[in-house]
Amino acid sequence: MAHDTPKLNAFPVFLRVEGKTVAIVGGGEEALAKARLLSQSSARLSIIAHQASADLLDWITANGAVHIAAPYAPAHLAGSIMVFAASGEEDLDRRVAADARRQGIAVNAVDRLDLCDFFTPALVNRAPVAIAIGTEGAGPVLAQMIRARIDQLLSPSLGSLATLAVSFRHAAERLLPKGAARRRFWSDFFSGAPARAIAAGRLAEAHDAASRLLVSTTRSTGHIALVGAGPGAEDLLTLRAQRLLMDADIILYDALVPEAVVAMGRRDAERVSVGKRKGCHSKTQAEINSLLVELGREGKRVVRLKSGDPLVFGRAGEEMAALRDAGISYEVVPGVTAAFAAAADFELPLTLRGVTSSLVFTTGHDLKGNSLPDWAKLAISGATVAVYMGRSVAAEVAGRLMEAGLASDTAVAVVENASLGHRRKFHGTLADLPSLEARNDLSGPVMTIIGDAVAGANFEHSEPLALGKLQHAHPRIEGVDA
Repeated sequence: MAHDTPKLNAFPVFLRVEGKTVAIVGGGEEALAKARLLSQSSARLSIIAHQASADLLDWITANGAVHIAAPYAPAHLAGSIMVFAASGEEDLDRRVAADARRQGIAVNAVDRLDLCDFFTPALVNRAPVAIAIGTEGAGPVLAQMIRARIDQLLSPSLGSLATLAVSFRHAAERLLPKGAARRRFWSDFFSGAPARAIAAGRLAEAHDAASRLLVSTTRSTGHIALVGAGPGAEDLLTLRAQRLLMDADIILYDALVPEAVVAMGRRDAERVSVGKRKGCHSKTQAEINSLLVELGREGKRVVRLKSGDPLVFGRAGEEMAALRDAGISYEVVPGVTAAFAAAADFELPLTLRGVTSSLVFTTGHDLKGNSLPDWAKLAISGATVAVYMGRSVAAEVAGRLMEAGLASDTAVAVVENASLGHRRKFHGTLADLPSLEARNDLSGPVMTIIGDAVAGANFEHSEPLALGKLQHAHPRIEGVDA
């Protein structure tokens, strides 16, 4: 048997206020809050306040509201479509509510539920699109929390897209039969080329793309988003990345992207692991490039989810080149790269006034050649160096840098699984760095930061690298504590 759905005591509606008057009675903070809320509409605001606060007076002047600077009288409500009793005085609010009802006007009394004919919602405004969240006055803070979450999911350009849609509505109804053809047009309109052009601020291009959609007999081509998944923690994902994941038909993700981030995608999206880790490649880069092109030609909306930032050691350049050559639409969404997450974990300033003003991103493998790379010279001159994927070549990194002249006591910070709750932090000097290679207990991605600025980090919850070197030289020491 189906469970009974609880009944709403307040039914949500959208009331036309264009060209209508909304009256607000009150001169303090409550009145100002309601005025700011109502200013998101095209209603005419009439504020009845014999003594208005300076902030309210400034707001009235700046927003062109009508100010009735006189003691409240019932005649001030005449012709209003809604009334807000926001004086902060119970007796006056009760008089206003009673007068409004006698004139057949719906009234809301701030923080006085028993006097309210309606409740003001928490509002997500993407005019002409609006989402109102109400709790019948029971939980305004809860409504605001829900509003904030919805606001994150909706593109800031949604209102402009909806406005463009209005201009195409009659043409779509005239040219496209009801049913699948019309639904396909609107689906492609709101998630395809017109939407992407609007998001980029290119209104004319969006109009042209919508016009082409209207007369096209084939489904629009797909779109690939190369998205930075960040260093691991799902709450470091950008809002744009989250919106694209919710819109994707297919999510292609790397091995280092945690399941919690992949799970933020649409439930019915197809999820394909294309992870490449050292010694275990599920797909070659060429195969990934071909798959992206193939899915784009099939009209799929694809998120290519890459650890960290797509443009930092993510081989995004090869994927973008393949998509450009095939004429497939794509975009790049930046993510928090591991170096920034590691620095945040250590509260480490990557640049420091009077110490270093430059930063180098590199991999330890850059030091395997016979010649010293340019960035090593920068390190010697004081740059902070962030080394990605360097655990297995830590000794070589340290040795080559010291040979080149970098002091052996240069500060070093190391993070395994940066940004995650189970991260591990180590600190020491360049001379201690080779001990990383023997740390078989480090199975997660390792980030190493080298430079004088590292000395300014917070080492409170960090383990000395030298201790790890000692333990591996004398493994029996671990057994003593056990």
